[in-house]
Amino acid sequence: MENGDFWKQLKAQGPIFALAPMEDVTDTVFRELVLHVSAPEWLQVVYTEFTSTDGLCHPVGRDKVAKRLVVSQSERDLLRAKGVKIVAQIWGANPEKYHQATRWLCEAFEFDGIDINMGCPVRKIVKQGSCSALIGTPDLAREIVLATREASNLPVSVKTRTGVSQHRTEEWTRQILETGPAALVMHGRTQKQMSEVPADWDEIAKVVRVRDEMGLDIPIIGNGDVASVADGLDKIARHGVDGVMVGRGIFANPWFFNREKPERSPEQKLALLWKHATDFHKQWDGERNFAILRRFFKIYTHDFAGAAPIRAAMMETHGLEQVRQLILESPWAKALETEPV
Repeated sequence: MENGDFWKQLKAQGPIFALAPMEDVTDTVFRELVLHVSAPEWLQVVYTEFTSTDGLCHPVGRDKVAKRLVVSQSERDLLRAKGVKIVAQIWGANPEKYHQATRWLCEAFEFDGIDINMGCPVRKIVKQGSCSALIGTPDLAREIVLATREASNLPVSVKTRTGVSQHRTEEWTRQILETGPAALVMHGRTQKQMSEVPADWDEIAKVVRVRDEMGLDIPIIGNGDVASVADGLDKIARHGVDGVMVGRGIFANPWFFNREKPERSPEQKLALLWKHATDFHKQWDGERNFAILRRFFKIYTHDFAGAAPIRAAMMETHGLEQVRQLILESPWAKALETEPV
């Protein structure tokens, strides 16, 4: 077992629930918010936004790119208090840059693991030969995993998809497991499918069978269309995976990682919105565009009478004071003084 390999420990305890790495979503502010309202038994692993190895190796651009890896002290304290692990996800197409970036990352930050993105299907990324393009270049993918593992004694996992234009799940699984990742996260769609079709969990089950046929103990995490903790537990039971990773499900419910979910009042939802906005302002004012928050405002302003008007108004805000004023003038003004739970 590699030094600090928490994946096998989590596998033994089971089941594993993880929050997926998402661009302009899983920054330190949102991760902390999710941690704040989650039950630790239903959330064990969180990820950074995916971070370019080219950027991390650039002497001038490194500081800007590295902001994706920031973990605030308050998030760090909450991670430790709840026993949740945090993984830095990186991407690129050059094994040497993976090696260099990983060494620097481990010196500059404190993470529990490193994850290699071999799943992002975005065209401009794929054109660079990175992320899901690596499914079509297994020799390069192997070099990348080995170079990353060599640069650190942190556990190195891989997140990927079942194929490029069609499923080649078993062949690709075998190729990537031969590199010895600490864990394998499999998204049940091909690159070409993006997120436009339902995730194929029968394909994910094939990953487990290949792992078992190879006589390995590597944790397999399934990803795609997990709607709730109960749904995740059902997928784990039916498909044999060791855990699930949750992506878009968090947008439907920021309290996702609470199996017993009482109905949240409008005040509680807007209290969480206000905490998110104030924490974002405190962490990123002048460094990240406030408009990023608008995608999150939709999460908190739905499923209650009168939600539509305040949601529409929130989508026009440009700063913290406008958000505060909207809540203050709403029927739920006491949300400004309500502790998010």
